Amino acid sequence: MPQYPEIRVLYVDDEKDNLFVFQANFQRKFNIITAESPLTALKQLDEERERPVVVISDMRMPKMNGVQFIKKAKSKYDDISFFIMTGFGFNPEIEEAMEANLIDRYFTKPFNVNEIEEVIIDAWKRQAG
Repeated sequence: MPQYPEIRVLYVDDEKDNLFVFQANFQRKFNIITAESPLTALKQLDEERERPVVVISDMRMPKMNGVQFIKKAKSKYDDISFFIMTGFGFNPEIEEAMEANLIDRYFTKPFNVNEIEEVIIDAWKRQAG
């Protein structure tokens, strides 16, 4: 059982290895859900009875990148905190997403487990009010 079972995190990445690494690093802390594509993630958000507190999406994925996915998801679920994970660093599209308040923050790969844990817990505390 995770330390914070009430904190549900959806991680979206088209690479199975990345999904595995994320789950392995955070499953003892949070309730982790994964999706291999933005379309799968959108379907999961629509079908999940208990919505995630946080969604973290990879930036570069086929058919729909992370910012495009978050735009769609946030238009329906604005109570979720959204973040981008990127292996390619800060770019103008991520900057625009931050300025438009689509994402709260971005993380770089390889990621810092402690940094992401703190951000997830902070997002949960903000939502809990």
